[in-house]
Amino acid sequence: MSNTEEKIMEIEAEIKKTQKNKATEYHIGLLKAKIAKLRKNMYAPSGTGKGGGFDVKKDGDATVVFVGFPSVGKSTLLNKLTNAKSEVAAYEFTTLNCIPGMLRYKDARIQLLDLPGIIKGAMEGKGRGKEIISVARNADLVMIIVDSKHPEHYGIILNELYGFGIRLDKEKPDVQIKKGIRGGIQILSSNIFLKNISKNEIIAVLNEYGIHNGTVVLREKVDLDRFIDALESSRVYIPSLIVANKADLGIDKSKFNFEYVSISAELGEGVEELKEKIYNKLKFIRIYTKRKREKADMEEALILIKGQSVRDVCRKLHRELEKTFKYALIWGKSVKHPGQRVGIDHIIEDKDVVQIVTK
Repeated sequence: MSNTEEKIMEIEAEIKKTQKNKATEYHIGLLKAKIAKLRKNMYAPSGTGKGGGFDVKKDGDATVVFVGFPSVGKSTLLNKLTNAKSEVAAYEFTTLNCIPGMLRYKDARIQLLDLPGIIKGAMEGKGRGKEIISVARNADLVMIIVDSKHPEHYGIILNELYGFGIRLDKEKPDVQIKKGIRGGIQILSSNIFLKNISKNEIIAVLNEYGIHNGTVVLREKVDLDRFIDALESSRVYIPSLIVANKADLGIDKSKFNFEYVSISAELGEGVEELKEKIYNKLKFIRIYTKRKREKADMEEALILIKGQSVRDVCRKLHRELEKTFKYALIWGKSVKHPGQRVGIDHIIEDKDVVQIVTK
């Protein structure tokens, strides 16, 4: 066990034995912030996910990672969904590297990454956990695969991903923090948004992060953990899909307290339904391009993901476009009037027509 892990355990023990009241709110806020900073230091050095068989270039219109315990059937499923040849065997830890495959479904090319089996303690580095989870941080969709006989593995995986700064099926907290020079911390919020967090806790967290003057605006109800997330730029927010494999061996539905897709990768049962679920979860949109003085090419669409920007269009078209970008002209739902001039961070919408103007 590393020194960082020991420190985290000591702080967690202190939080448990500290009774929460007005007098201890500031102290608890400080302790929670200290844990968040220590956890970030644990995974920051390995954050790229490169090296040792994990250096996989993103390809296709979106990337989906398979996360699950060893021998849950990830490799078999990859081979069913794509033409990839991930080694399949009946013993644990067959997949020692990250194996890519391409799922072609409807009009999209979806990159699937079969990662080695995850185990409890992955965020501390057990079983190459840091490399595995760091790849997941860069995905467009995390597909958690559990054995139909072991639904309890879902909670363990969720905890490991959470400890690594991955927030599944959540949006970034709607919290605005603006640093100041003097005047202390000013908290501007209605009482309804302060129901799960106190002003003392907010001030404590900000102080631990070196902010002693400034303004905080809460636009949603947050607790202490969500407020820390708002401060941490290392947090990633990714949708997820849960798959219960080996359904042919039977599923006790009473033990599943979460939504899931039931399949048997071995027999190919439920695989077509799973393809549809993956496609829908990724929330694809179609973008059309046009050149100056030419009509838009409405025959061939660029496939992007809802919430992406003009920057992503540039990256899709040509890797140099982002460097030479001047502005874009947009026709469609994302703008107020046809041919509106926008910047590179403008969020596009389905069926927008985009013209890129370079320097």
